[in-house]
Amino acid sequence: MKEITIASTLLVAEHIRELGETDKMLLLRAKEAAKDAYAPYSNFKVGSAVLLENGHVFIGNNQENAAYPSTMCGERNAIFAAAANYPKVPIKSVAITVISANKGVDKPVPPCGACRQVIYENECRHQNNIRIILQGDSGAIYLIKSVKDILPIHFDASYL
Repeated sequence: MKEITIASTLLVAEHIRELGETDKMLLLRAKEAAKDAYAPYSNFKVGSAVLLENGHVFIGNNQENAAYPSTMCGERNAIFAAAANYPKVPIKSVAITVISANKGVDKPVPPCGACRQVIYENECRHQNNIRIILQGDSGAIYLIKSVKDILPIHFDASYL
C-alpha cells in the first residue's frame, strides 16, 4: 500500500480592494443575491454570481424547503440559470458568499459537494477552468483557479 498526497493551491486576498474590477463586481453581485435568499430554517443565506464568457452575469441564492432534500443551493441556482439561457457559453467565474443570522462567518465558505460536482460538470462540458471566488460575511477572500483544486478526486463521464 502506498500513500498519495493531494495538494491545492489558491490565492488569498485579505480585502476586496485587492481584487480586480471584474472579481469585485462578481463578489458584490453575490452579496446582493444572498440578501434575497429564502433560508427560514438554517438562517444561512448563500448568494452566488456566475460570469459567462460573453459577459452576462446570473445570480442565484439558496431556496430552502421544509422538506430539506427539496432545497436548492445558491450556486446551482445561478449555474443552472446561466446554462438554461446560454447553454453553449462557458462559465468564466463563480463568486459565492454567505450571510449568517446565527453567527458571523469571517472565513470563505466553500461550495458543498453537490455544487462542486455541478461546477466540475460545467468545466468538462465546455472544456475550461471555472475560477471560484469565495468569501464569508467578511474576512479573507479565496481565489481558486479551478474546481479541481477543491475537488481533487472527481467523478466524470469516463466512469460511465
